[in-house]
Formats: sequence, structure tokens, C-alpha cells
Amino acid sequence: MTVCTTRSGRAGRGTVRAVACVAVLMTVATGCRNDTAPAWGYPELGATLGSLTRTLEEGCAGAAPVHCAAHLDRLDALAERAFAEVLDHRLLDDAYVRARTGVHRARELRLAASARALSLRDPHHPPLARAVAAERLAYRHLLTALERVRTAPPPGDGTRPV
Repeated sequence: MTVCTTRSGRAGRGTVRAVACVAVLMTVATGCRNDTAPAWGYPELGATLGSLTRTLEEGCAGAAPVHCAAHLDRLDALAERAFAEVLDHRLLDDAYVRARTGVHRARELRLAASARALSLRDPHHPPLARAVAAERLAYRHLLTALERVRTAPPPGDGTRPV
């Protein structure tokens, strides 16, 4: 009787070991996913980028520089939202910072030209038209930098800070 107990005891321990090994393998296989990594392609940044692109293209089509300047002032909220998302995902790079600085410089020049056009009461003031075109170009550079940042693969597994 002791021989039967010993054999079934050893077989029982072998089964427990096999079940434990299978459980460990399943844990390792399913536990290696990186569930904390952000969604590849950053969908919320993509949506903001699309809104910024549409607003830039639709707002100044055929308008006088004064009206286009007023429209460009509304783009700042979208650009700030994109900047917040870039910071949230730790995607900041030199090209994006340069593009953002370019937008701020172009905005300052446009505001100065807008004040001058207002004082002259000339909605088609040539320096204002050039300043508006320069700011729109700066926004296009910003959009290009945002798209490059958004589509760049995350470093490592996407959870480490840049």
C-alpha cells in the first residue's frame, strides 16, 4: 500500500509541476506585451493636426489680408493643443521647436503690420499681406514638423522618456 501512495504522490507532484510550468509560460507569453505604450501614430495628435490643417487652408481662401490676419489669431488655440499633446507624449524635438519659434516670430511681425494697416485704414496694405503670407508659411512648417514628430517611431518600446 505504501508503494501505491508513493507512486501516485510522485505522479501528483509531476502534474503540479507541469501545470505550474504551463502557468508560468502563459504569464510570460501574455505579460510581455507593452500595454502602457501610447497608441502608435498618436491618434489625438493626428486629429489635432488635421483640424489645424483644415483651419489653415479654409480660413484665408480669397480673403483680404486683414480678415486673414483675424483668422490666423484663431489658429493659436489649435497650435497650443498640439503643443500640449506633443509634451504629453514626450515627442519634442529640435525641428518642432524651431517651427514653433518661427510661428511666434511671424505672428509678431504680422501684429506689427496689422497695427500699421489699421492706422492707415488700408485692408490691402502690402506689408500686411507679406506678413500674413509669412505666418501661413510658418504654420505650414509647423504642420510638417508635427507630422514628422507624430509618425516617428517611439524610442525603444515607447514607454521610456525621450
